[in-house]
Amino acid sequence: MSGKIIKLLCGVFIGLLFPILVFAQDPSGADTLAQNPQAPVDYVWILVCGFLVFFMQAGFAMVETGFCRAKNATNLMAKNTIDFVIASLFFMMFGFAIMMGADFKGLFGTTGWFLHGAEYDVGRYLMFFWQLVFAGTAATIVSGAVAERLKFPAYLIYSAVVSLLIYPIYGHWVWGGGWLSKLGFGAGHVDFAGSGVVHTVGGFVGLAGAIMLGPRFGKFGKDGKPKAIPGHSITLAALGTFILWFGWFGFNPGSTFSAHQLRIAVIAVNTNLAAAAGAAAALLLVFFKTKKWDVGMMLNGCLAGLVAITAPCAWVEAWAAVVIGLIAGILVVLSVYFWERIRVDDPVGAVSVHAINGVWGLISVGLFADGTYGLGNTNAPFVKGLFYGGGTGQLIAQLIGAATCVAWAFGLGLILFKIMDLCFGIRVSPEEELKGLDIPEHGTPAYPNFYTVNS
Repeated sequence: MSGKIIKLLCGVFIGLLFPILVFAQDPSGADTLAQNPQAPVDYVWILVCGFLVFFMQAGFAMVETGFCRAKNATNLMAKNTIDFVIASLFFMMFGFAIMMGADFKGLFGTTGWFLHGAEYDVGRYLMFFWQLVFAGTAATIVSGAVAERLKFPAYLIYSAVVSLLIYPIYGHWVWGGGWLSKLGFGAGHVDFAGSGVVHTVGGFVGLAGAIMLGPRFGKFGKDGKPKAIPGHSITLAALGTFILWFGWFGFNPGSTFSAHQLRIAVIAVNTNLAAAAGAAAALLLVFFKTKKWDVGMMLNGCLAGLVAITAPCAWVEAWAAVVIGLIAGILVVLSVYFWERIRVDDPVGAVSVHAINGVWGLISVGLFADGTYGLGNTNAPFVKGLFYGGGTGQLIAQLIGAATCVAWAFGLGLILFKIMDLCFGIRVSPEEELKGLDIPEHGTPAYPNFYTVNS
């Protein structure tokens, strides 16, 4: 009898893990093509934009490595690679179902585990790939804020948790039919391409990590004043910024999820203008303060403008995109100074670029949305902000969503890093930090012919 019970339990367990294979609506794509002969254009458009967003991983890797010291370059290459590896696997197994599965009371999805059964469909696989590259971006943002002092195992765990829970659940609330998208204000909380879902989430998890880790050795003097720790290659940082700027032309226009939405032209122009305005504002503001043309801050100003325009890019005019970018460029500079003043060490400015300007991007929708475009289909309500006669409804929805995002990402980030710290300690030893993480953690320097401990 006990043997039969064991066999029965094993059968139930296997059935839950590996449900009976069900071929869904269209695993080959033939039915989709027959029903919509124009589908290939949209599929190619979305996939190419997704490839561009994937290439942004290289941009983040270059920016972070350039802004950090040579003795940690191998470590940063490893982390910016492994987070997408982990995101791909965990988002396939669980994250996508939680984010885009059948809605449960506006909280999370309940179908689509392992991309199995009914998910074996070309349309669902397309949606999975698009959301995957966004999940990978959210995870990799954190690495800059915790650079040069986080243990590699801690990085593996946080990447998994971001891909498994933090990004998918908040993403469901906004993009998966969850409660934020159904707020009774304006068109509900909206975020066209991810100022909140991607950048605010990643930025505030990064802030939690930076706080829990504490500053790098030598960042603050005995008097508490910050000291500059120059990165080893402004060339790499600039290259990374150009890659990210280029990749953003997939990030934002691709979020139409259709090549037939000609609004992509408006979105591309707005994306570019905000980046340019952010770079100009940051460069000039620092020059007025220091009388130096700070290239590093200019690069972060460019990225800040891109982050800020990501939420409103489809709903604003060109002049508004410039204003949004200008404010983003100012915010990133003020934010960098603020975090240093309160002794939070963010080596690459990830919190200032992504967290602060992600929130600004969400709020800007409620101010500048001009009411000429909806949520990507003709049946959706048009999005109209305060400055275009839309009243305060959309602004309230954006503020609620932004506050929720900050609380969710920062709160879970603190809990996650605290638990890991209690379990095994998340910061490398002082000896390893001073020597650099490349040799102790990976066994090889990025520049073996030029390697020194103080590089």
